[in-house]
Amino acid sequence: MTSQPSLEEMTAALIKTFIVAHADDSDNHLAQALVYNAGRWAWRLREQGVSVDQKTSVSDVVTDADRSAEKFVSEILATVRPEDGIVGEEGASRPSTSGRVWHIDPVDGTYNFASGSDYWCSALSLSDATGVILGAVHRPAMGYTWCGGRDTPTTRDNKPVHMQTGLPNQIALATYLHPTSMQDPDIRDAWQRVASRFASVRMLGAGSIDLASIADGTWGAWMQHSVADWDWLPGKALVEGSGGVARKVSAGGVEWSIAGNKDAVDAIEEALRG
Repeated sequence: MTSQPSLEEMTAALIKTFIVAHADDSDNHLAQALVYNAGRWAWRLREQGVSVDQKTSVSDVVTDADRSAEKFVSEILATVRPEDGIVGEEGASRPSTSGRVWHIDPVDGTYNFASGSDYWCSALSLSDATGVILGAVHRPAMGYTWCGGRDTPTTRDNKPVHMQTGLPNQIALATYLHPTSMQDPDIRDAWQRVASRFASVRMLGAGSIDLASIADGTWGAWMQHSVADWDWLPGKALVEGSGGVARKVSAGGVEWSIAGNKDAVDAIEEALRG
């Protein structure tokens, strides 16, 4: 009787096959292919059943699929972009000798992913000393792949996208505020000053999808505090590649990442500063 291959063996086979097919890809095509395949791989693993471990809290979790998808992306980048640095949410790390760094979020929205929700994605960005160059996000449940950045107008499935242009009272704010932050009056008050200006608020739990949805005009603006680079840079690139603004603002004792059209972002910053 033939034994089933282990997760490590299956991941290694996927890596080998991908490298053969994509070794000569441009950064743009490579990023899209990586997030597409990482997201599909994570989805397949979830269907087979994954173990879930807590990191810092009940809502901050990691699964076998996160680790395997990050290994898939990081080992491919180490082979096809050997001079570039790597920073992964689940620990992948390599210094850069080129001045360029890839940030990997193999499964953004892991709590959603582990709970059976479809609101999660695989995300990747490339940066240099002057900022983020490129971002790519794949949402398996919808089949969407967004890509764009500094020199690449943002697309969804290779079609141009357009942001919303309204002021806060005309558009929806996508955001997230953890229950522990709601207990801090300075953070809570800063968040409420912004949220109260918007026509509606959406809190869905995967920042890279939120930001991609700002870039393509699904939502109007986005705000969250204390955002890690792997949660911020892929979507920041997409927003900027769609003609929008993405910046950071300190208020309430924390640093907020905000994005949207310029008028909306200016209004968010004004409200945050009180």
